[in-house]
Amino acid sequence: MSDELEVMPDLPAYPGIDMEKICLVQTAQQLAFAEEKLLQASVLGFDTESKPIFKIGQRSDGPHLIQLATSDYAFLFPVLNDAQVAFAIPVLKAVLESKTILKVGFGLGDDNQRLLHKLGVKIVHVLDLSRALSDNRKKQMGAKRAVEKYFGQVLQKSKRVSTSNWAAETLHERQLKYAADDAQSALLVYLASPLVVRT
Repeated sequence: MSDELEVMPDLPAYPGIDMEKICLVQTAQQLAFAEEKLLQASVLGFDTESKPIFKIGQRSDGPHLIQLATSDYAFLFPVLNDAQVAFAIPVLKAVLESKTILKVGFGLGDDNQRLLHKLGVKIVHVLDLSRALSDNRKKQMGAKRAVEKYFGQVLQKSKRVSTSNWAAETLHERQLKYAADDAQSALLVYLASPLVVRT
């Protein structure tokens, strides 16, 4: 049996972002491109990924990947070591601490503390869609349900990918697509939701 969740027969699969629009930020040129696109935005999709913990009492040293998405691109920043953090931090700090760029995502409860602890970044102007879109305090809306509600599509979530090693030196294509879709789908849901004031 496939590790992918079965797609409901009456709903099409969420297509997600094209691979050529996913930028794994590793060079100075990629960083400059990311900075240009991200700082132009008024709202961005946001998420992080961390290597899963399977032992009781073990603490995560994540996040290991930070995702920021515009309507057209998804930028993935690996932050596995001090060198990668030092490389990415000027752009990440400018975006995440910006009071004019809204960051939207699902289930962002732990992200603020982890980013502060690992990167010294205090994220501001952030909106957790799980809470903002929920009409029931006990049952928050996740990305999968939101995509189904606003787009009539199924966001396929592979448990094998979600619990894969996000601290690997090389991320495989399915990880990149999963991470990019998580961030960009949050942005697209936000833009389609009643949270956006339309004039």
